[in-house]
Amino acid sequence: MDSVDLASLLCSRLCHDLMSPVGALNNGIELMADEQDPDMRDRCMELLSDSARATANKLKFFRLAFGAAGGFGDGVDTKEARAALDGLLGGDRKIELDWMVSDDRLSKSATKLLLNLALIAADALVRGGRLDIGVEKDGGVEIAIRAEGPRIALDDSIRETLLKGADAAMEARTAGAWLAHSLAAEAGGEIQLSRPSDDVLVIGAALPGHS
Repeated sequence: MDSVDLASLLCSRLCHDLMSPVGALNNGIELMADEQDPDMRDRCMELLSDSARATANKLKFFRLAFGAAGGFGDGVDTKEARAALDGLLGGDRKIELDWMVSDDRLSKSATKLLLNLALIAADALVRGGRLDIGVEKDGGVEIAIRAEGPRIALDDSIRETLLKGADAAMEARTAGAWLAHSLAAEAGGEIQLSRPSDDVLVIGAALPGHS
């Protein structure tokens, strides 16, 4: 797979994730056009507000995780990364986030790797739960992500892509895993996964020589 294929798959993933909130925006606008009852119009406005916020949050996250947010400099503010992840997880807080990253900045590739792994772990928490994210620097960057909840569902294709990269079957839902594998491999590192479990998932990654 080349970079064009990866970009196409990432775009497909982004469009898939934006379809729901953008569709809700469209439905809300159509309801507003026909609704005369003040209470229902207020409800439509709440729907529009929630959908607009969800769309903006997803775009902010994908800009950092997939795009070139912040230009092409070396570092990304970790507060920006946390804010993007907080927004993606949503206001209902079905997933509790414990952010254990003390450094103020991480390299662009380390930030992308962290966010893509966090997205994979969050998606695996299909019934909600807890997401712990930690980063340590010791001659490189070590990322540890732990997801715990009443049900963990990590697709076998995503697991295989994280470990094998382009050697695995590629599709839009595995694009983030392929990007994560590539970022780790390009830095001379690797991704490690815990064995399949119903309630706990641990993902580790190392980027030697990064900061």
